[in-house]
Amino acid sequence: MKPASENTRRTAIDPSNISLRLDDQLCFIIYVASHVIGRIYRPVLDKFDLTYTQYLVLLAMWESGRSTISELSAKLYLDSSTLTPLLKRMEAAGLLSRTRDTDDERRVNVALTDKGELLRKEIVEVPLALAQRLDLPAQAIGSLRNQLNDFVQAAVGAAAPD
Repeated sequence: MKPASENTRRTAIDPSNISLRLDDQLCFIIYVASHVIGRIYRPVLDKFDLTYTQYLVLLAMWESGRSTISELSAKLYLDSSTLTPLLKRMEAAGLLSRTRDTDDERRVNVALTDKGELLRKEIVEVPLALAQRLDLPAQAIGSLRNQLNDFVQAAVGAAAPD
């Protein structure tokens, strides 16, 4: 039996109220929002010769310092097969280094280089540029981020194998 708090969160769905209109789909608005955010970030990140995903890797690395590919993969919700080529390009650009763990050669450690660390001071303009371009109150952005975080946590749980 599920805890009472979990049962109260479930809502019965009336099949007669389900819409197949594109604009009524949660997945569609999230898909569109993702693409729009990418387009907003692109001109700002172009100044640093970074893609949006590379920017996310840097943010994660600045938080954690050293990391393994599997830790980064989990934090960024990316498969290692997606992350590895991205990290190779960042290594070629001199932003980070990848080394095999001496205790377990299957594990690859990732660390920022001096160039990757120094970029942190310059890139602080990126979140500011996003806020200016969106022209939304900080409270609205924070509220949306919190709601999306709740959604992602629920979705990750729903996507987990039974």
